Amino acid sequence: MMKFFICLAIAFSSVFCSYSQSAYKDGEWLSFKIKYGWFNTSKATLEVRKTRLNNKDVNHIIGNGKSVGLLDVFFKVRDRYETYINQDELPVKFVRKIDEGGYKKDKELYFNHNSRRVKVIDHKSGTTESFDFKYNTQDMLSAFYKLRNSIDIETLKVGQEFRLNMFFDNENYDFKTKFLGYEVLDSKFGRVACLKFRPYVKAERIFEAQESLTFWITADQNKIPLKIEAELAVGSLTAELDGFKGLSHSFRVMID
Repeated sequence: MMKFFICLAIAFSSVFCSYSQSAYKDGEWLSFKIKYGWFNTSKATLEVRKTRLNNKDVNHIIGNGKSVGLLDVFFKVRDRYETYINQDELPVKFVRKIDEGGYKKDKELYFNHNSRRVKVIDHKSGTTESFDFKYNTQDMLSAFYKLRNSIDIETLKVGQEFRLNMFFDNENYDFKTKFLGYEVLDSKFGRVACLKFRPYVKAERIFEAQESLTFWITADQNKIPLKIEAELAVGSLTAELDGFKGLSHSFRVMID
């Protein structure tokens, strides 16, 4: 499950341009079915809630993941990711709380975009550290929502490359991705026109190679992920959109 959120983060953190629009709103909810190899092993959800933090209006994004079926019996997974995004579409707080078969992380990150310092509180180890981060840095979840309000479908060109900064696991990363073109995918909702991207990832412990990750987002004003494919160091991952509600715009399905 952690791999799904990492794939989502890398995929969408690496696409950025200056276009701005309202691609999502309070009450939006997305669900995904996740397969490792041939097996349906996990489910994930993403939800948008309006709230206030430090007396300011923010978007509170909540990502939950859990194992299902036999995996839940032998290797229970319960992951929760949260980000609080300010009016400038920058993260001010990030929460990562995961439990994957006994492997646990429990961290809170507080971003100060004036000083470009982030305070990392590790509840598991009982430590607090501070790190520098780059201009306009995003976290794992905020990057996805920043993309949706940034990408201009009308001006995209095949082969176009994008970069974005992200802070993850106490480090700064510069991600790059390439727009591969338009593609129509079959889904449980019907045939959907999509934009296809290929991020360049670090081929270390998780991914098999630099070009191991591919993702498709809907070619409409919502720009939600319809499918993610990743070749991992061990096995493969496929995530597909399984349900949605509260979208800002119509979900378009092609009629033959």
